[in-house]
Amino acid sequence: MKSPIISTDWLSKRILDPTIKIIEVSSKMKPEAPYFSGHIPGAINFFWKSLCWNDTDRQLVTPSELSERLGKVGISEKDRIVLYGEPVQYGTYALWALTMAGHEQLFVLDGSRKKWELEGRPFTNEIPEVLPTTYVPRQGNVSMRLGRDNILANLNSEKRFLLDVRSPEEYSGERVMEYGQFDHGAERGGRIPGAKHLYYNEFLNDDDTFKSPTEINRKLESVDCKPLEYKEVVCYCRLSHRATLAWVAMSEILGHSNIFIYDGSWTEWGSIVGFPVER
Repeated sequence: MKSPIISTDWLSKRILDPTIKIIEVSSKMKPEAPYFSGHIPGAINFFWKSLCWNDTDRQLVTPSELSERLGKVGISEKDRIVLYGEPVQYGTYALWALTMAGHEQLFVLDGSRKKWELEGRPFTNEIPEVLPTTYVPRQGNVSMRLGRDNILANLNSEKRFLLDVRSPEEYSGERVMEYGQFDHGAERGGRIPGAKHLYYNEFLNDDDTFKSPTEINRKLESVDCKPLEYKEVVCYCRLSHRATLAWVAMSEILGHSNIFIYDGSWTEWGSIVGFPVER
């Protein structure tokens, strides 16, 4: 299995390769996004929703929508795309979303923007000029995404492990959002019944690179998450960004093929009338 995780050294040696397109996926819109005060040379900026979501529905980008968005900024279906997030989980979220939308050559920068900056690698304020191109959409695959009805129907399944990667305060029900002053994002606090907790930061080093396979396995075993013993491991957080870090760790680093994400995550589950909550 070829890993989509690439190092800062790998990217630095190929940064002028015209077949490699770099995208910084921002949690904030212009002009607040850090991209506009400096970014990896050649990188194009997308606000995460503008890249990964449908314009009107709470749905992920489709192959045809992705072809239009990437074609406008000069990216074709043949290009290799390197994604990095600000913060880190927005890069892995884009990897997950664009994989399902059918782009075949996707990579995510290990350590994201943080490691690149810590190493003193070049940043620029120059916004790259782009020439629109033709992007021929390919077949998507949404098999790694699960919906709320599937989660509800399998709450008591012994074949499924449900992993909550939110902060301890979110898992306990003390908060419904990790960041900021305003605690919003769901009507109720708590967790999906039966979910075990492993904070997403446990998959990362201080420089936002992923921990080694041995360390990741050790963290998973500490909460009895053993993917080989289950038919499915399902991850969730608040909006599924942080859950994609667990998905990458288990599917791309450890090589498990039974890792899924509940896309609606706590924002959806914590607001649905009649869906059970555990605290």
